[in-house]
Amino acid sequence: MKTDDLVWPKAILFDLDGTLVDSVYDLAAAINVLLKECDLEPLTLLQVRSMVGNGVRKLVERAFAARDIQLDKDALDTRADQMVEIYGRDLVTLTVAMPGADALLAACKDNGCRVAVVTNKPEEPSRKIVAHFGWADLVDVVVGGDTCAERKPSPMMLKYACEQLGVTVSDTIMVGDSPADIDSANNASMRSIAVRGGYTTIEPCRLGAGTVIDTLDDFDTGLAIINTR
Repeated sequence: MKTDDLVWPKAILFDLDGTLVDSVYDLAAAINVLLKECDLEPLTLLQVRSMVGNGVRKLVERAFAARDIQLDKDALDTRADQMVEIYGRDLVTLTVAMPGADALLAACKDNGCRVAVVTNKPEEPSRKIVAHFGWADLVDVVVGGDTCAERKPSPMMLKYACEQLGVTVSDTIMVGDSPADIDSANNASMRSIAVRGGYTTIEPCRLGAGTVIDTLDDFDTGLAIINTR
């Protein structure tokens, strides 16, 4: 990754699922265990991929809706808790780092850029995933879907991450793959870069990000474009 001529921001916020890691196989396995326990037919990987991006609770809600079951609040709370427990047993069995993730996080460290993971996944499993990939020393802050009162696309998590990092919104870039990521950045008046290859069903160029890159290996190109705006 070329970095010599880049002007780095003071901080970068990264989404986790679909941005830093490809976790859909483990998520699909877990949601299908939950469905089986409820005597429901499993979902395909493609179906689950289209449901990821707004946290465990929304994934559970969408999975049951796909089986024509509308869960009320109490039932959804119960099933979401079950999903967290099931998924927590196998967080990284099939999960892999996205192309360029290791190199980019190392480059952030080398260039004095602080890093936060801001994800709608609960904080505890997010920290475990970060640690599993050896990123604990490269990621300064982890903000999960249960860390703040509101989740993405609300700007609250992004602003909280900036506070924890000691930076301003204007000195920070959000990198993500989904509408929740880019909408939260826009709602926070923060610059953003969308990455292809994630879980969104919307074409990345239509998400409203400052620019779009194919993989994290192309971050230098995206940053150069962002720096001109």
